[in-house]
Amino acid sequence: MIERCFNRLKGFRGIATRCEKTATSYEAAVTLASFLLWARSL
Repeated sequence: MIERCFNRLKGFRGIATRCEKTATSYEAAVTLASFLLWARSL
């Protein structure tokens, strides 16, 4: 289940390539992508 979650998150280009410069902005991108995946599943 965890691997599937990471594979879905990698579908977002910014997360897969890690184009953000700081850890804070990367964490925000992962949080936003996770929320979008969760919202789609409802």
